[in-house]
Amino acid sequence: MKALLHQIHSKTPEKRKAILVGVQMPQKGATAQPISLDELKGLATTANYDPVAEISQKLATVNPKTFLGSGKVEELQQAVEQHHPEAVIFDAELSPGQNRNLENIFSCRVIDRSWLILEIFNDHANTREAKTQVELARLKYALPRLTRMWGHLSRQRGGIGLRDVGETQIQLDRRLIRNEITKLERKLKGIDKEKKTQRKSRSGIYRVALVGYTNVGKSALMNQLTGAGTLVEDKLFATLDATIRKIKKNFPYPVLLADTVGLIDKLPHDLVASFKSTLDEVLEADLLIKLVDFAHRDYKRQMETVDAVLRELGAHGIDSILVFNKIDRIADPELLANAQQINPETVFISCKTGEGIDRLQKEIIRCYENKLTPYILELDYSEAHRISDIRKQAIIVKEDYQDDRVILSLRLPPGGQARLKKLLLHQKSSAVP
Repeated sequence: MKALLHQIHSKTPEKRKAILVGVQMPQKGATAQPISLDELKGLATTANYDPVAEISQKLATVNPKTFLGSGKVEELQQAVEQHHPEAVIFDAELSPGQNRNLENIFSCRVIDRSWLILEIFNDHANTREAKTQVELARLKYALPRLTRMWGHLSRQRGGIGLRDVGETQIQLDRRLIRNEITKLERKLKGIDKEKKTQRKSRSGIYRVALVGYTNVGKSALMNQLTGAGTLVEDKLFATLDATIRKIKKNFPYPVLLADTVGLIDKLPHDLVASFKSTLDEVLEADLLIKLVDFAHRDYKRQMETVDAVLRELGAHGIDSILVFNKIDRIADPELLANAQQINPETVFISCKTGEGIDRLQKEIIRCYENKLTPYILELDYSEAHRISDIRKQAIIVKEDYQDDRVILSLRLPPGGQARLKKLLLHQKSSAVP
C-alpha cells in the first residue's frame, strides 16, 4: 500500500519520454485538433515529459475497450516499440477499463489529460491548502482505477487462490483510500472555515479577483497593480494559491486584488471541487478582471472555457472588466487597432511594458464608484472630531457647516452604512463616563 500511495502522491522526476495522442471528435470542428495537441504538448512539458511523437485520429465513435480504433492502436503500438516511452498521454479522459486495456497492449504507463493536469498541480502545490486540495483530487481520480495497479499480480503468479488474494488487496486499498479521502475532506472543511473567517475580516473592503486561462499573465498583472512580487513564470499553472494584495499604485480607494488559480479546458471535475475554497475568492469578489492572452491564436476558445467555468461556479453574474493582455506581442499594428475599434469597452494592456495599466486602473475606479451609494449624515458640532474617522469609511462629497450642525454628503461602499453606524455608536458609547 505504501508503494501505491507513493505512486499517487510522488512528485514528477526528471524529463521522461512520452507519446502524445490527440483525438478529434466530430462536434469539435476541423480546426480543433492542432490547437488541442499544442496545448497537450505544453501540459506534458510542464509535467517534465519529453514529447517524442504525436499521433492523432478523427473518431466518429469511441471504442469502449481502447478508445481508439484498432488500426490506430496498432500504429500507436509500433510507435511505442520504436521510442520506448515512459508514458502514452491521451488528450481526453479515459475510462478505467480503457486505461487498463491500453496499458496491457503497450506494456507502458498510459495516462489521460485529467491525470496529467493533476500531476502538474501536484508538482506546483506548495502551501498546506494547495497540497490538501491536490491530494484529495488525485485520490478521488485514482480510486476507480486501482484494478490496473494489481492486475499484473494474478497474471504473473496465476492460480485461483492468488487471484482472490489480489481481489482482497484491491478491496483493502480502496478502503484505505476512502478513509484517506474522508480525512482530507474533513481537513479541507477546516481550512475552508479559516478562509471564510479571513474573508469576513475583509468584508468591508472592495474586492477584485483576477480570472483567466492558465498562463495569460495574471501574476504579472498582480505585480503591476500591487507591486506584490508574485512569482511570474512562462509556464502553465505557475500559481495555485490565491494571493491577496492591496492595490497601491496611484490608487485613491482601499481595494484588494486576488490572483486565482488558472483555468483550462477539460479541467478535472474533482480538481474544481477540491479547489472550492480557493475559487470562493472569485465568488465573493465585487469585480472580476477577465484576463485574456490576446496574442494566443486560440484566445477565443480560452475565453469560452473561462466563461463556462465561471457559470459552473455561479460567478457569471458578477461585474467584470474584459482585459486583453500581451499586446506587445502583436506584430501587426493594424490588427491591434482593428481589435480596439471592434471592442471599445475592452482594456488592452501589456504587463511587460506597462501599456494600458493606467486605463485599467481608471476602469477599476469607475466600477468601484458605481457601487457607492449616497448618504446624508448630520453631526452636532460636538461630534465634528469624528469626521477624520468617517473619511476612512466613506467618501465625503460635501461638508455643509450650518449654525448648529454639520451636514455631510457621503458616498458609501457596499456595507458602508452599517459599518458607519457601528463606528459612530462605538465612539458614542466610549465617550460616556
